Amino acid sequence: MTIARQHLENVACPDCDLVQRIPELAPGAKARCARCGHQLASQSVDPLDRPLALTLAAAIAFIVANTASLMDLSAVGRFASTTIPHGAYEMWMQGQRLTAVVVAFCAVIAPGIYILFMLTVLLAVRRPPAPPWVGELLRWGTSMQPWSMGEVMILGIMVALIKIAELASVGVGIGMYAVGALVVLLAAISITFDPREVWRRVEWADGRVPSDLEAGR
Repeated sequence: MTIARQHLENVACPDCDLVQRIPELAPGAKARCARCGHQLASQSVDPLDRPLALTLAAAIAFIVANTASLMDLSAVGRFASTTIPHGAYEMWMQGQRLTAVVVAFCAVIAPGIYILFMLTVLLAVRRPPAPPWVGELLRWGTSMQPWSMGEVMILGIMVALIKIAELASVGVGIGMYAVGALVVLLAAISITFDPREVWRRVEWADGRVPSDLEAGR
């Protein structure tokens, strides 16, 4: 597991247990164990700017995915289209309430909360020290991330398209492309975002400022 350099003095290698001191790392540099070569630490070139840009893009994709049509169906002279929220609503009205709640939560509510909290956190820590509530938002946002299952929804839609392809003409809407982009962006956020960089900038509960931020003032 990669560890941010600001939190390191002496670290035990998780593979060989060798205790060693991690030097200050330049942006983009990595530190490896002197005995087994396991990566112990890395320093991102832009630990906040890149996740913020990806989160902003994810917010745009999320809005498009939930407002634009997922697909267009045409059969026997009749035409229909639907969005994610409307699909969940139709399930609810047809009595499939449990399925409707699961779809609404995993496809709309969870990713929406995650993106909103991430945007708030990444904007709040740009001027350290960040208030303590930033840490609470980070916890809630992290807990929502596993429930954002856009990729599962896409898989289900693809299976449905294959089954109805012989019965109706199906056209992929803008919303479908937005959902695909959202899935990629959410994965990119999780890869580039280092929560330790946020915690390093959060003001302590007793009002103290992190020592490295205090020294930089």
